[in-house]
Amino acid sequence: MAAHKHKPIKFEKFYNVINGELRQTTATRQSPNPVTEELNAEVPVSSSIDVEAAVEFAKAAFPAWAATSWSERRAAGLGFANALEQEKEGFTRLLRQEQGKPLHFARMEIDNGVHWLRDIASLELHDEVIKEDDESRVVVQFRPLGVVVAIVPWNYPVMLACGKLGPALMTGNSVIMKPSPFTPYCGLKLAELAQSFFSPGVVQGLSGDDNLGPWLTAHPGVNKISFTGSTATGKRVMESASHNLTRVTLELGGNDAAIVCEDADLKSAVPAIVSLAFLNSGQICIAIKRIYVHSAIYDEFRTKMIEFLNTLKVNGDEDAFMGPVQNQLQYYRVQSLLDDINQNGYTMISGSHNLPSSGYFIKPTVVSNPPEKSRIVQEEPFGPVVPLLSWTELDDVISRVNASNVGLGASIWSSDHQKAGKIAERIDAGSVWINAHTKIDPKVPFGGYKDSGIGCEWGVEGLKTFCNIRSLYLKK
Repeated sequence: MAAHKHKPIKFEKFYNVINGELRQTTATRQSPNPVTEELNAEVPVSSSIDVEAAVEFAKAAFPAWAATSWSERRAAGLGFANALEQEKEGFTRLLRQEQGKPLHFARMEIDNGVHWLRDIASLELHDEVIKEDDESRVVVQFRPLGVVVAIVPWNYPVMLACGKLGPALMTGNSVIMKPSPFTPYCGLKLAELAQSFFSPGVVQGLSGDDNLGPWLTAHPGVNKISFTGSTATGKRVMESASHNLTRVTLELGGNDAAIVCEDADLKSAVPAIVSLAFLNSGQICIAIKRIYVHSAIYDEFRTKMIEFLNTLKVNGDEDAFMGPVQNQLQYYRVQSLLDDINQNGYTMISGSHNLPSSGYFIKPTVVSNPPEKSRIVQEEPFGPVVPLLSWTELDDVISRVNASNVGLGASIWSSDHQKAGKIAERIDAGSVWINAHTKIDPKVPFGGYKDSGIGCEWGVEGLKTFCNIRSLYLKK
């Protein structure tokens, strides 16, 4: 079922991966390098015929893969992880070229992809005996759904692909991976790499234009869609999936708040909060996007924040802290938000950075005390712009934080861990951290409240979302 060695990857040409074969398409497209705006290599544009073929081959491959033992699946998953680690440098360079993040962060993303594959492979779903007496026994079993479509976003195209492939494959499903049209390159090479460890049809990869997602989400042969992306697109995915009652897991937008208490240690809190707000140019679903600072320390925090922000290297160098926004569409969205801030006369402090003349670069920007109803507070910018807001009464700030229509993550910053823990329990979000943010773990369920999504990924609970649940009522 699984080979022990992989065929080395060549990163020059890119193909769809259908039934174990590398396939070209009649139509192709190119995505730009966001650092230089130069076009990257050509990638396939899948047709509806390609979609039909991929679904049929995934359906055909499913029974045999579902019948394999957990240990066989684990061996294949670990082999895949090892191969990705061996190909780390090639994937790192390719990721930087298509996503734009600095090289050391691209390397870190490949490491995280390997980590996710390995840790998820260490998990296992067991039959659960729910009830037992002298006459009968009730057992709950978890059985794979069938064909899974994994729709991967452009902000972390390798790590989040691995975060979908791992659970879907470990639970015995076949997978069709659809990378974002903005970042199709690493996703196609991941699918190509997987062929050394999984039988034809178990892992496939399709690149395409805006037609590809709707074709896949509406297909009656698809049993599950795992989608990471914006709330608006997630709603369209759910609507499309509803026609066939296709199962969905939706990991959607966030507008994560950091609540900074009066007793917070600013020496450690300020660098951490600034870094976690502007990491990956703010393009992280659980990045800090609203900073609420107690009024007693607000001015000091703001001064230290700007001082630290200006130490961060923002340009196209490989060792920069912050690179460009990933694509032109997102660049214009963030610019629209900056225009709104300017037009309304809000106090805006931009970092003193000299940006390159090419590429989708935006200066890291702090907006001081904008109104709670302003766009910069209410909307997820998904870019390097963050509001810095003041609070005095705890009940008030909790109310303001929870008023958002999304609830993915949040953090509390305080020297009193017991107090911070009590505040955390009052926050309507799927993940809440104390004196930290964005710390996620492949063994821990990850999901959101409200418009931040449906279901969860990762951990044993995440594995269950790729399964049908069967209850057996057995007589003794």
